[in-house]
Amino acid sequence: MYRNSWLPEVFNDFFYNNNMPKANATAPAINVLESDKDYKVELAAPGLCKDDFEININNDGDLTIKMEKKEDVNEQKAHYLRREFSYSKYEQTLILPDDVNKEKIGAKMNDGVLVITLPKLEQNIKKIARQIEVG
Repeated sequence: MYRNSWLPEVFNDFFYNNNMPKANATAPAINVLESDKDYKVELAAPGLCKDDFEININNDGDLTIKMEKKEDVNEQKAHYLRREFSYSKYEQTLILPDDVNKEKIGAKMNDGVLVITLPKLEQNIKKIARQIEVG
């Protein structure tokens, strides 16, 4: 049904395009996993906490992830020669497949990784085994 056919195109369209405004050139790495019961979106967020995120479903039924790290200007005394893992603002919208139960989406932060769980709708597949009489 949705077995890996929608996943690369939908997520690649959003993660690898030039139309998405970014605060700087780097964006967090994202993994998308699928099991029989759900999809999981993992977003690398080292140094961030759960209060740095805003996750919601928009009017179109798409998942929006916003991340903003507010840094104190007084703490920026070091002179970086190279700085790649400092993104202060990030926003991403994901088009969800039809089989996601949008009422039960959840998110957790664990060891610098934001994990968003997208449970699949339960589908009652009834087996229709029966005896047919010959008339």
